Amino acid sequence: MEFNGTLLIARTDEMCAEDGHTQRMTLHCLQCSTVLGDSFSACGECVDSIVCLSVTDDVVVSDAMKSGHKGEMARCISSSLKCRGCGSAVGSVIHSAPAPLAAVRSMFLLQKKNISCYILNRRSMVKASTLTFDMKPVRESMNETQQHFEAQLDRISHIKSRLADRIASVS
Repeated sequence: MEFNGTLLIARTDEMCAEDGHTQRMTLHCLQCSTVLGDSFSACGECVDSIVCLSVTDDVVVSDAMKSGHKGEMARCISSSLKCRGCGSAVGSVIHSAPAPLAAVRSMFLLQKKNISCYILNRRSMVKASTLTFDMKPVRESMNETQQHFEAQLDRISHIKSRLADRIASVS
Protein backbone atom coordinates (compact mmCIF):
# COMPACT_ATOMS: atom_id res chain seq x y z
CA MET A 1 0.00 0.00 0.00
CA GLU A 2 1.17 3.49 -0.74
CA PHE A 3 -0.35 6.59 0.78
CA ASN A 4 -0.24 10.21 -0.26
CA GLY A 5 -1.31 11.97 2.91
CA THR A 6 -4.60 10.27 3.71
CA LEU A 7 -5.30 8.82 0.25
CA LEU A 8 -4.44 5.31 -0.83
CA ILE A 9 -2.63 5.81 -4.15
CA ALA A 10 -1.30 2.35 -5.04
CA ARG A 11 -2.86 -1.09 -4.90
CA THR A 12 -2.08 -4.30 -6.73
CA ASP A 13 -4.26 -6.84 -8.49
CA GLU A 14 -3.78 -10.22 -6.95
CA MET A 15 -3.69 -11.81 -3.55
CA CYS A 16 -1.29 -14.70 -3.12
CA ALA A 17 -1.01 -15.05 -6.87
CA GLU A 18 0.10 -18.27 -8.46
CA ASP A 19 -0.03 -18.51 -12.25
CA GLY A 20 -2.32 -15.44 -12.33
CA HIS A 21 -5.07 -17.01 -10.22
CA THR A 22 -6.12 -15.85 -6.78
CA GLN A 23 -5.62 -18.50 -4.11
CA ARG A 24 -8.68 -19.58 -2.14
CA MET A 25 -7.88 -20.19 1.50
CA THR A 26 -9.18 -20.20 5.03
CA LEU A 27 -7.48 -18.27 7.83
CA HIS A 28 -6.88 -20.15 11.08
CA CYS A 29 -5.65 -19.49 14.61
CA LEU A 30 -2.03 -20.66 14.69
CA GLN A 31 -2.51 -22.16 18.18
CA CYS A 32 -5.73 -24.19 17.83
CA SER A 33 -6.59 -24.07 14.09
CA THR A 34 -10.00 -22.47 14.66
CA VAL A 35 -11.26 -20.88 11.40
CA LEU A 36 -11.14 -17.08 11.74
CA GLY A 37 -11.86 -15.97 8.17
CA ASP A 38 -11.23 -16.67 4.50
CA SER A 39 -9.60 -15.16 1.43
CA PHE A 40 -12.93 -13.73 0.22
CA SER A 41 -12.99 -11.30 3.14
CA ALA A 42 -9.26 -10.51 3.00
CA CYS A 43 -8.64 -7.28 1.15
CA GLY A 44 -4.96 -6.63 1.75
CA GLU A 45 -2.11 -6.39 4.17
CA CYS A 46 -1.02 -3.65 6.56
CA VAL A 47 1.06 -3.45 9.76
CA ASP A 48 2.16 -7.11 9.38
CA SER A 49 -1.52 -8.09 9.43
CA ILE A 50 -4.07 -9.45 6.99
CA VAL A 51 -6.77 -6.82 6.53
CA CYS A 52 -10.24 -8.45 6.53
CA LEU A 53 -13.66 -6.92 5.99
CA SER A 54 -15.27 -9.68 8.04
CA VAL A 55 -14.29 -12.59 10.28
CA THR A 56 -16.08 -15.59 11.76
CA ASP A 57 -17.95 -15.58 15.07
CA ASP A 58 -14.89 -17.32 16.54
CA VAL A 59 -13.07 -13.97 16.59
CA VAL A 60 -13.87 -12.06 19.76
CA VAL A 61 -13.42 -8.27 19.80
CA SER A 62 -12.30 -7.04 23.22
CA ASP A 63 -14.42 -4.35 24.87
CA ALA A 64 -11.26 -2.74 26.25
CA MET A 65 -9.55 -0.15 24.07
CA LYS A 66 -5.85 0.53 24.19
CA SER A 67 -3.67 3.33 22.92
CA GLY A 68 -0.55 2.57 20.88
CA HIS A 69 2.55 4.42 22.03
CA LYS A 70 5.26 3.16 19.68
CA GLY A 71 5.89 1.63 16.29
CA GLU A 72 3.39 1.59 13.45
CA MET A 73 0.46 1.62 15.89
CA ALA A 74 1.63 4.82 17.62
CA ARG A 75 -1.26 7.23 18.22
CA CYS A 76 -3.84 4.53 17.36
CA ILE A 77 -6.71 3.50 19.57
CA SER A 78 -7.58 -0.16 19.06
CA SER A 79 -9.27 -3.22 20.51
CA SER A 80 -7.63 -6.64 20.50
CA LEU A 81 -9.00 -9.66 18.67
CA LYS A 82 -8.92 -13.06 20.36
CA CYS A 83 -9.63 -16.59 19.22
CA ARG A 84 -12.79 -17.94 20.86
CA GLY A 85 -11.32 -21.46 20.69
CA CYS A 86 -8.15 -20.95 22.75
CA GLY A 87 -8.16 -17.30 23.84
CA SER A 88 -4.98 -16.46 21.90
CA ALA A 89 -4.48 -12.91 20.65
CA VAL A 90 -4.95 -12.95 16.88
CA GLY A 91 -5.06 -9.28 15.92
CA SER A 92 -6.75 -5.93 16.44
CA VAL A 93 -9.36 -3.48 15.20
CA ILE A 94 -8.24 0.14 14.87
CA HIS A 95 -10.89 2.63 16.00
CA SER A 96 -8.89 5.83 15.67
CA ALA A 97 -5.66 6.33 13.75
CA PRO A 98 -3.47 8.94 12.11
CA ALA A 99 -3.76 9.46 8.34
CA PRO A 100 -1.42 6.62 7.21
CA LEU A 101 -3.69 4.01 8.83
CA ALA A 102 -7.02 5.71 8.15
CA ALA A 103 -7.83 3.27 5.33
CA VAL A 104 -7.92 0.30 7.74
CA ARG A 105 -10.04 1.83 10.51
CA SER A 106 -12.84 -0.50 11.65
CA MET A 107 -11.41 -3.42 9.68
CA PHE A 108 -10.14 -6.64 11.23
CA LEU A 109 -6.35 -6.86 11.29
CA LEU A 110 -5.33 -10.51 11.78
CA GLN A 111 -1.64 -10.57 12.74
CA LYS A 112 0.22 -12.74 10.25
CA LYS A 113 2.49 -14.15 12.97
CA ASN A 114 -0.58 -15.58 14.77
CA ILE A 115 -2.40 -16.96 11.71
CA SER A 116 -2.02 -20.01 9.50
CA CYS A 117 -3.68 -20.47 6.13
CA TYR A 118 -5.19 -23.58 4.62
CA ILE A 119 -4.74 -23.23 0.85
CA LEU A 120 -7.63 -25.12 -0.70
CA ASN A 121 -6.24 -26.14 -4.10
CA ARG A 122 -2.93 -27.26 -2.57
CA ARG A 123 -4.59 -28.91 0.43
CA SER A 124 -1.84 -27.57 2.66
CA MET A 125 -1.50 -25.45 5.77
CA VAL A 126 1.13 -22.68 5.74
CA LYS A 127 2.04 -19.83 8.07
CA ALA A 128 0.44 -16.56 6.97
CA SER A 129 3.80 -14.83 7.39
CA THR A 130 5.04 -16.72 4.30
CA LEU A 131 2.30 -15.24 2.06
CA THR A 132 1.62 -11.83 0.58
CA PHE A 133 -1.89 -10.38 0.65
CA ASP A 134 -2.00 -7.54 -1.88
CA MET A 135 -4.96 -5.20 -2.09
CA LYS A 136 -7.65 -5.78 -4.71
CA PRO A 137 -8.37 -2.68 -6.80
CA VAL A 138 -11.46 -0.97 -5.40
CA ARG A 139 -12.62 0.25 -8.82
CA GLU A 140 -12.57 -3.31 -10.20
CA SER A 141 -14.55 -4.65 -7.23
CA MET A 142 -17.06 -1.82 -7.54
CA ASN A 143 -17.49 -2.47 -11.28
CA GLU A 144 -18.07 -6.20 -10.63
CA THR A 145 -20.62 -5.39 -7.93
CA GLN A 146 -22.39 -2.88 -10.17
CA GLN A 147 -22.58 -5.44 -13.01
CA HIS A 148 -23.96 -8.02 -10.60
CA PHE A 149 -26.68 -5.63 -9.36
CA GLU A 150 -27.59 -4.56 -12.88
CA ALA A 151 -27.95 -8.22 -13.93
CA GLN A 152 -30.17 -8.87 -10.89
CA LEU A 153 -32.28 -5.80 -11.73
CA ASP A 154 -32.69 -7.05 -15.32
CA ARG A 155 -33.85 -10.46 -14.05
CA ILE A 156 -36.30 -8.87 -11.62
CA SER A 157 -37.67 -6.55 -14.34
CA HIS A 158 -38.11 -9.53 -16.67
CA ILE A 159 -39.95 -11.52 -13.97
CA LYS A 160 -42.12 -8.49 -13.16
CA SER A 161 -43.14 -8.05 -16.80
CA ARG A 162 -43.92 -11.77 -17.12
CA LEU A 163 -46.11 -11.61 -14.00
CA ALA A 164 -47.87 -8.49 -15.32
CA ASP A 165 -48.54 -10.32 -18.64
CA ARG A 166 -50.00 -13.33 -16.79
CA ILE A 167 -52.23 -11.15 -14.63
CA ALA A 168 -53.42 -9.26 -17.71
CA SER A 169 -54.23 -12.50 -19.56
CA VAL A 170 -56.19 -13.88 -16.56
CA SER A 171 -58.28 -10.70 -16.19
